[in-house]
Amino acid sequence: MSTVALTINGQEVTVPKGTRLLDAATGAGFFIPTFCHDENSPNYGGCRICVVEVKGARNLVASCCAEAMNGMVVETESPAVVEARKTILELMLANHPVDCLTCDKAGDCRLQDYAFRYDVKAPALGGERKDYEFDDSNPYINRDMNKCILCAKCVRTCQEAEDRGVISLAYRGFRTKVAPALDASLAESACVSCSRCVSVCPVGALTYKSLSGKTRTWEVEKEEVTCTWCEAGCQFDLLRKNGKAVGVVAKSPGNGRPLCLKGRLGLELKYNDEPMTPMLKKGDEYVEVSWAEALGLDELVEKLK
Repeated sequence: MSTVALTINGQEVTVPKGTRLLDAATGAGFFIPTFCHDENSPNYGGCRICVVEVKGARNLVASCCAEAMNGMVVETESPAVVEARKTILELMLANHPVDCLTCDKAGDCRLQDYAFRYDVKAPALGGERKDYEFDDSNPYINRDMNKCILCAKCVRTCQEAEDRGVISLAYRGFRTKVAPALDASLAESACVSCSRCVSVCPVGALTYKSLSGKTRTWEVEKEEVTCTWCEAGCQFDLLRKNGKAVGVVAKSPGNGRPLCLKGRLGLELKYNDEPMTPMLKKGDEYVEVSWAEALGLDELVEKLK
């Protein structure tokens, strides 16, 4: 395999040809922040928080898209890079609720982490602010589009799953938002509550309704569990607080199959002492159902009676 040699922050680095600058830098131990980057759908380059300075380039370069080349001299934390990242964060915070004290994502929010790292303490820009209605219509997922930073990771992961593609970027300019078809609520859409979108959201725009107000990120221990409802083997995290299981969250789908609600509900019932009440969509609304129905075990249960 052919390789390329470049200099990153004064350090000589050799990587396989075709490696992105982001991977070259992080592989060498250097930190580069990311919001929109997703290994499953690379080269998006939307948020620009990952910009780096390349000697000789006319502008700062998005490291998640740029390919490492022989002889490159790269700086990941130069004054120009830091200034650009601070400006990007200030622009994001100009339309982001500053409610970290009560946000369920506090402690696990990249916007919060990066604002701390680059000393961006409060929104510095005025003007019109977005004011979307909080969408809690889905029994499993809360959507707060006021916290959305338009990284589009949720859109891309939803569209990657066959026969889904429930959400997309709607409108233009300042009014751009992530929305289902016709800007309907999540409950009115064709969403199957698989939680792929929640698993990739870097901020508090998408959260699990079952965990709302129950715990903080630093209070829980995560234990990786594998779903056995089918052969795909999707990965989930079992959350324990003070030794007690409080919830199951999606981590990553298995090969050849997207995440599904049935798998997560099955793990909730298996591990959680106080599992959520299962609900399925019938017609145009969600209704409470038995665990047997939710897990597709009606016929087996009847035979066991």
